[in-house]
Amino acid sequence: MRTSLKWSSLLLSVLPLHALAADQWILATDLWGNSAKQTLNLDVKGARASGTLGGDPISGTLNGAQLKFTATGSDGQVYHYDGRIDGNRMQGRSDEPDTNNRSARAAHDFSAWRVPARPDTAPRLHDFTPSDYSNTFSADRAPALVIWPGDSVRTKTLDSGGVDENGITRALFGNPQVGPFFVAGAEPGDTLAITISSLKLNRDYADSLDGIVGRLKTPRIATETATLGKPVRWELDRVRGTARPQGASGALKHFEIPVKPMLGGLAVAPGFGYPPFSTGDTSDFGGNMDFNAVVEGNTVYLEVQQPGALLYVGDGHALQGDGETSQWALETSLDVVLKIELIKKQSIATPRVESPTQIMTLGQAGSSDDALRLATSGMLQWLRQSHGLDMSQATQVLGVAVQYSVVNLAGRSVGVAAKIDKAVLKDLPLAAAKRSN
Repeated sequence: MRTSLKWSSLLLSVLPLHALAADQWILATDLWGNSAKQTLNLDVKGARASGTLGGDPISGTLNGAQLKFTATGSDGQVYHYDGRIDGNRMQGRSDEPDTNNRSARAAHDFSAWRVPARPDTAPRLHDFTPSDYSNTFSADRAPALVIWPGDSVRTKTLDSGGVDENGITRALFGNPQVGPFFVAGAEPGDTLAITISSLKLNRDYADSLDGIVGRLKTPRIATETATLGKPVRWELDRVRGTARPQGASGALKHFEIPVKPMLGGLAVAPGFGYPPFSTGDTSDFGGNMDFNAVVEGNTVYLEVQQPGALLYVGDGHALQGDGETSQWALETSLDVVLKIELIKKQSIATPRVESPTQIMTLGQAGSSDDALRLATSGMLQWLRQSHGLDMSQATQVLGVAVQYSVVNLAGRSVGVAAKIDKAVLKDLPLAAAKRSN
């Protein structure tokens, strides 16, 4: 039975610093052009090799640079690997059960890279300057940086058009992302906890549009807004923390509004069997969520779907109302500090966000009905995991406490958030946390 997920400020089950194997590899098997990745924990004593591959036990031998081992799955099927180690790389062939006929065998190429050993046990702050950016959320993009649970990353994001803090185009438009960051020890079925330690504007303007997204148009509004969709530049006052339309006149001449920097994009790589997703897409891995609660001080939870999680970040906004109704928010570049923690063997159905005062679950789907259902299902799961409630009890709490908001209307998916104030839950018991060994 899965254990509960706790508020990040209380009983977060974080992977201990000593829990990683001394010799860890990420092994990718080429299954007819599809790369299936697993974590190989390798323990060598003399010529004998043991450990795990994707959680399954292995046994084998190491003779010079030649490594041979057999992994035994939980169903009793055996997988044979014969590879050669060259420094921090490995290549070889596997002999595995055929995917359509378990009594037959199939041979596949595999490769592996060695995860660097942790330099020390203290959490580190990594300063990362991107040299390139990704326009997909992909499991096949090489890690930009290896980090460990408890570490933080300080970096800079571009705006959605690929423009940096100096006004220079550095990447293709479409929400280019920084990363991915490989989190050592993260495995499918774990949960990544990403706390946004700092989120700051680093330039004095943002770009947006006038107009309204198609999902909100009545026939009359569609007619009246037919000529809209034009760029609008906003001036950002970083000292006063405000934004105003540049050169505004008439009724908007004196209009200004406080900024609230947020991340539109935050994602882990999608699981095996899924192609790379556009950085405009969303799913259970996160993505272009455009949720205006992804702000400084809050924690985002995403289920790990690939070894190392492969965390992407981008699409900075100076401010966004619910839904991103004008298609663009106040698109800008940001200075970002993220703290990354890992909850072992804790699976979640939908992305989650936690603020000091609320818990929130995010549903993302092609329709508002489906998004609403996913957000509700995710909240029921959180209540049951964290407080040991049965379904009847969880629905009773939901019925008197849940709030809903529209998160995103501008993309291919609709986003809906379910929210509950923590104050409502203060008298509920907390289920026991399970800490990793």
